[in-house]
Amino acid sequence: MIRNCVTRCIRCTQHCRIVANSRKLSRSHQHRSSASNVNIFDRVAKQAQKDRAFQREDADVFDYIKAEVGERLVDRMFDLTKECKITAEIGCGRGFITRHELPDGIEQFYLCDSSEVALKQAEAAAKPEGYKITTIHMDEEAPKFDENSLDMVISNLSLHWVNDLPGCFRSIIKSLRPDGVFLASIFGGDTLFELRSALQLAEIERKGGISAHISPFTQVQDIGSLLNQAGFKMLTIDTDELVIGYPSMFELMYDLKGMAENNASYTRPLHLSRDVMTAASAIYNELYKVENGVSATFQLIHLVGWKPGPNQPQPLQRGSQNASFADLGILTQQNDDDTKK
Repeated sequence: MIRNCVTRCIRCTQHCRIVANSRKLSRSHQHRSSASNVNIFDRVAKQAQKDRAFQREDADVFDYIKAEVGERLVDRMFDLTKECKITAEIGCGRGFITRHELPDGIEQFYLCDSSEVALKQAEAAAKPEGYKITTIHMDEEAPKFDENSLDMVISNLSLHWVNDLPGCFRSIIKSLRPDGVFLASIFGGDTLFELRSALQLAEIERKGGISAHISPFTQVQDIGSLLNQAGFKMLTIDTDELVIGYPSMFELMYDLKGMAENNASYTRPLHLSRDVMTAASAIYNELYKVENGVSATFQLIHLVGWKPGPNQPQPLQRGSQNASFADLGILTQQNDDDTKK
């Protein structure tokens, strides 16, 4: 999807191809990861990035995206009618869930993250009311809990750095009790497509080729199949977008580093030349200019999955219906008439 495209030269044609190809590349990376356990992300590098970012004195300045999405995830927790006494958060970061008031009924809340710096800050920021908080130093790549020990597992913008997402989902459903629930938010495939295409266009122009400067993200159409394969039922998956303005591409990249969301793929280039950066900034400003700067898109995938249990609603057998969809209008009118009486 191309927005605010203001040029009609050959660069626009290249841009269309690059955006489409980069999305296909992201999806192919995901399929290869799930099929052959290929490691795409350097987990050691990602932990180091998180430690450095969270140790900054101004770390809270870069919380705006995860804090916003975390608050939305808490709202979804309140929508649940099931009481979840034992809850675990995978990839808690600086604690964007437990800093809010949580639904009643929680007795034990586990904060899990690969960064010990994040765990300390999350524990300090938590406001537990009526429940106990325990921190666990755990790699999100392979969450390990006792089987059938949790009522709910949540994750806020963390699982997009997991190599083996199908294996992670299987570990989560194994740890849930029957009728347990899994809630998560994850960055989707259209995240930062503006930055991806600007950098690729700049490298084509200056070097004649492209490098993987932006990590691949999971496609929304793949999430449902991965959850089904893991065994989750009664799935709810929806998407949303955060479009945020920045003065220029450089402020966006600076904030990504402050969020610990800079590239951690094994194929990432170690250096990005000033020549390419200058060209990418000019292209970004030309293609995605908004008032007082440029825009960046963060696609959010929200998912809810339930572990099968005896108390879950079950579909009726085929042929057991006693009304036809063709009569839906008549039935609705009859219900309205009965209500008025």
